[in-house]
Amino acid sequence: QAQLVESGGGLVQAGDSLRLSCSSSRGAFNSWAVGWFRQAPGKEREFVAAISRSGGTSDYGDSVRGRFTISRDNNKNTVYLQMNSLKPEDTAVYSCAARRTILTAPIPQTYDYWGQGTQVTVSA
Repeated sequence: QAQLVESGGGLVQAGDSLRLSCSSSRGAFNSWAVGWFRQAPGKEREFVAAISRSGGTSDYGDSVRGRFTISRDNNKNTVYLQMNSLKPEDTAVYSCAARRTILTAPIPQTYDYWGQGTQVTVSA
């Protein structure tokens, strides 16, 4: 099992920024594509962003494109999600996931490993 650990969630106001981190102790983490997904109460899991193994390719969900930025530091085995201009509708549990391939994908069923998630709450 590849243990993925998210951090950086919290309670912020609309318009604020947060940076989430996803780390793993597995060296192979740097060989995998990594994605962020979120799930709000009563809603389906939603694709947020994903980044390829090298970091050269990234993809975003329509609701966050232009506000969120995904990046990775393979020297630190960490993937980041910079979230700017947060809105109340961004409130959700954010989870990172890794898939044993170099390519990104917006489909959660194609990911092999998942973290426990971190809560992000945006007040109006």
